[in-house]
This record gives sequence, C-alpha cells and structure tokens, in this order.
Amino acid sequence: MAQLTETVNLRTGLIRASGHLTSQGADLLRGTAESLHGSGHVRVVLDLKGVRDADDAGLDVLRGLGEELAARGGELVVRHSPGTV
Repeated sequence: MAQLTETVNLRTGLIRASGHLTSQGADLLRGTAESLHGSGHVRVVLDLKGVRDADDAGLDVLRGLGEELAARGGELVVRHSPGTV
C-alpha cells in the first residue's frame, strides 16, 4: 500500500491527499489543516480523490478534526471521501 502524501495550496486552503489513509496519515492531514486554519483559513478543503483506501482509525481522526474546527468557528470540507467522514 502506498503511504499517504499531501499537496497543499496555502493560498486557497486546499489539501489534496493520495495513497492509503491510516491514523498516522490522518494525523499528518490534521496538522496541515490546523495550520491552515491557524493562518486564517476559516474553510479548509480536504480532497481525498487520490486516496484509494482508508482504515476506520484514519476516518475517525478526520471526523474528530471536522468537529474540532467547527468548535473553533471553522469548517472542514471533505471531498471524494473513501468512507463516511
């Protein structure tokens, strides 16, 4: 399985991920999303089109991230999720 990689657009607040989503990879995405939110992006978009498969632990991390950003007045938009986030 390919490890998770990310490409970040700092101007638009878009994170594109590809590979296999595990809890470790989701932690990487969490850190990037929190950094974007902290630098002024109210809305962070996470595009998972390139993610071929995901485990439950990784999806749980992303669910928690969405809730945390919402609690701080932000929004996490997940596109092309391989599971329910």
